[in-house]
Amino acid sequence: KNITKRQLEALNIIYKNTESSGFPPSMADLREALKVASNQSVINFLRVLENNGYIKREEGLARGLKILPKGYKALGVDPLVPVIGNSSCGSFVEAIQEVGNWMSLPGEMYKNEVTESKDKLFVIKVGGDSMINAGINDGDLLLIKQAHEFKNGDIVVARNDDGTTVKRFVAENKKAYLKPENPAYKNIPIFEDTYFDGKVIANLSTLKRIYEPKN
Repeated sequence: KNITKRQLEALNIIYKNTESSGFPPSMADLREALKVASNQSVINFLRVLENNGYIKREEGLARGLKILPKGYKALGVDPLVPVIGNSSCGSFVEAIQEVGNWMSLPGEMYKNEVTESKDKLFVIKVGGDSMINAGINDGDLLLIKQAHEFKNGDIVVARNDDGTTVKRFVAENKKAYLKPENPAYKNIPIFEDTYFDGKVIANLSTLKRIYEPKN
């Protein structure tokens, strides 16, 4: 179905608010921006946008609005992904957290890498030199995709009680471990409390067009 002018206006409000403040608009923000009298009118807009595949609403979250690939296409803008706090390319560091910053991605790369709306992307900034032979340097911005399955050779964001780190996942000869791409560092065993938050699908710092986080 074609999106109406008012629906596109609501979608653009969600995008602009996320881009400028780091968070989707609240119900009150949408009501004021759309110049409608009731929350029900806002809900009606959101329901139509969701039913037609432009957004996704997270139940139980006051600002739980996410623009889907179809929504970005309707707006004619590059997708936005959250920038997460730093992670290590050495030993484990304190767990990464969302910091309220967003950055836009080249649309073609997003289209090629992620085609399903259920896929979640985020960006981390890494510190350290344990992955330099994989082309990941201190200060690089990595695009991460959440995943449930990982294969031998994937570069992953791993987490345990000590924090997070970026390493290559190796599973061979009935053994699995995290491998640094720098001979100065040792392999890291995988224990029961080791979890994977996602896998690296792009090093944004190596692209010709660099997108800086929005403050």
